Amino acid sequence: MNTTDTLKQFYLAMMDRYGPQGWWPAGSPFEMIVGAMLTQNTAWVNVEKALLRLKAADALTARAIDAMPIERLAELIRPAGYFNVKARRLKNLVRWMVDAYDGDVERMKAAQPASMRRQLLDVNGVGPETADSMMLYALGHPRFVVDAYTYRIAVRHGLICPPTEYDDLQAVFEDHLPSDAAMFNEYHALLVRVGKEHCKPHARCEGCPLEKFPHDAEAR
Repeated sequence: MNTTDTLKQFYLAMMDRYGPQGWWPAGSPFEMIVGAMLTQNTAWVNVEKALLRLKAADALTARAIDAMPIERLAELIRPAGYFNVKARRLKNLVRWMVDAYDGDVERMKAAQPASMRRQLLDVNGVGPETADSMMLYALGHPRFVVDAYTYRIAVRHGLICPPTEYDDLQAVFEDHLPSDAAMFNEYHALLVRVGKEHCKPHARCEGCPLEKFPHDAEAR
């Protein structure tokens, strides 16, 4: 099979096994943006605790976080880990949002997508995966989110040869799949599910929905 057919068959196999995943797990676009910042180097369950603390403090808006002393913000997001670093990064983000878009996510959605991604990447603390998570899940733009699970699965199934840069791996998916935000959302969530249950650092291929496709369980 060519790459286009392979990726489509991957998607169908994962969907057939797992069904829709219902991502991103957040209640509003701004909550998704904050969650994308907080989930760096931590599990989502810890991010949820931090988001609940922000909600309880009536602080889950760009202006509220911008006005908040950084020490208070760090304490509220403590469950997400690396809270001092993440508080500084979150402050950088909301200051940019307030300056450039009056803290309004709807205004961000209306911006030209390529320009928006460049602006996000210019914010200190926002890398490609975080920016694309915001682009896809909060702003609804068709950007394929690449993470460690995506990389490992792609290597083991021969889609890429390591080392491969983020943008190059992203292009494998974006160049061979329809440019559809809903599909990219679901596809990424399904890859995360496979990564968590089967494509671990030490692969557990038995029972994986992608087991029937050519793979090398030892590839990194």
